[in-house]
Order: sequence, then C-alpha cells, then structure tokens
Amino acid sequence: MNNKNQKQKIIVDYREKNCLVTSELVKLDFEVEFRNLNVADYIIKDVAIERKTVSDFISSMINQRLLNQLQELQQYENRLLIVEGIDEQELYSEEQGGMHPNAVRGFLLSILLKHKVPIIYTKDAEDTAKFIRVLAKKQDREIRLNAKKKTLNKKQQLQFIIESFPGIGPITAKKLLKEFQTIKNIINAEEEQLKDFLGKKSQIIRNIIERKY
Repeated sequence: MNNKNQKQKIIVDYREKNCLVTSELVKLDFEVEFRNLNVADYIIKDVAIERKTVSDFISSMINQRLLNQLQELQQYENRLLIVEGIDEQELYSEEQGGMHPNAVRGFLLSILLKHKVPIIYTKDAEDTAKFIRVLAKKQDREIRLNAKKKTLNKKQQLQFIIESFPGIGPITAKKLLKEFQTIKNIINAEEEQLKDFLGKKSQIIRNIIERKY
C-alpha cells in the first residue's frame, strides 16, 4: 500500500477510550491504538501528550497528582500538556475548588519554567483532535513506549501525603515533617502546635483530621 494512503497511527491510553477526543481522532482518519500507558494520555510519533480538562487540571493541581505526572513526562524529550475546554469553563475562577486565580497562574508558570512542559489551550475535544492532527504532520520520529511510572522514595511519600492537605505546599510539608518526624505525630498534634507552622490554616487541617467519613 502507498504510504500516502496509510492512516496515521496514534497510541492512546485506554482510560481515554470513552472521551470525545478519541472519536474526533477517528473522524480525522487516525488509526487509534489503545494501550495501558504508564505515562501520558496520547503518544503521536515522538511526542507524549498529557490532556486535562479545565476541571481536571484544577483538581489535579490541588491534590498534587499533576506534579507527579509532569515529572514522569520528563522522560520524553518532546512533551505537551493540553488544557481542554477553556471556552466551556473558566480557568481562573475562584469557584474552581477555591483556588485563587494567581495560584493557578503561578502553577502555569511553574509548568513552563520549572518543568519545561509547553502548554496548549484548546476550546473543546474537537479542537484538541485538530491540534494533534497538525502535530502529527510535523513530527517524523517514532517514540519509545517503555516509560515508567515515577516511584517516590520514603521521604517523598510522606511529603506527598502531607501536601494533600489544603494550603500545605512542599516547604511547609517539609517543616512539619522535620518538626514532628511522623504523620502520626502531626495528626496527634494540638492545634496550637500546628499554628506555629500553619497559622489560621491549622483549624482547617484539624477539622479535616477530625471529620467523619
């Protein structure tokens, strides 16, 4: 068969199977192959792509999941983050999980400057698929598919858990762990002890610790 008549193949993580982007890619005459990808949602030629809807971007920023995914993307020389749905949902609204707009802007700058991951903003699933089609035409090399999930060491695991509390970043998490040594000691600490590190946020943390399921 002539290469010009062959469909362009794209590797898609199986968790994206029911998303609209996949059906749009099929409409654009892509050959979609679903796999269990350890890193990224889409792989086209030599580019690894992580896709987030606006709401998923905000929630994964809050729970620190996106930070880990950005670190995993570093395994690939060419990588992209697509933030999808900016015409459908406000990115800088304080209603988005209570995140201040400047906190979102600061995180976006960190993605670009610290993690060196370019960001593309798309209107919707159709727009995302069209970006991927343009990208496919520009790339020549195939990418390796044996990327591995990043494994946190013991200290990073503790820090990851503490950073999951609202308002606690890496610096504060490290200070708490150095002071109290264990997560158990942090949880059992009196609110007055936590105030030295968290200020007014200590009451929020205490409420979460004591909240029933």
